[in-house]
Amino acid sequence: MSTSDSNRRSQGLGRVLIILYGLLALAATGRSIFQLLDDFDKAPIAYSLSALAAVIYIVATIALLAPGELWGRVALITISFELVGVLVVGTLSIFDPVLFPAKTVWSFYGMGYAFVPLVLPVLGLLWLRRTRVPILNNRGLTDAAL
Repeated sequence: MSTSDSNRRSQGLGRVLIILYGLLALAATGRSIFQLLDDFDKAPIAYSLSALAAVIYIVATIALLAPGELWGRVALITISFELVGVLVVGTLSIFDPVLFPAKTVWSFYGMGYAFVPLVLPVLGLLWLRRTRVPILNNRGLTDAAL
């Protein structure tokens, strides 16, 4: 991937994604800091997951902004992790709510954030596919598009 190809991640719709990821990073970071400092004993797993989500959003924002093939891979990994996280935590919070006595960013598929945590990684992965981010396979790095 050339440098000009990797810069495409932050142009057009990519800018909107970066803004949304940045806003979600700020919201999740603020929420998790408050939860960790105020009520950590109440729900340590839920609040730790909120902090993890905040870190994922921060790294994804940076990876979408930064040019280069390496940052494209970081974006792909963090956004994929985010999608898996919101699907797993969302499903568990519905079918076994005892696991999450307090809400996380990803609880109920991000319902507390207007389902943005569910929709954003799908849009992010589609955008990365459009901008042709290399993927990882069992033989190492490839230049294949998603």
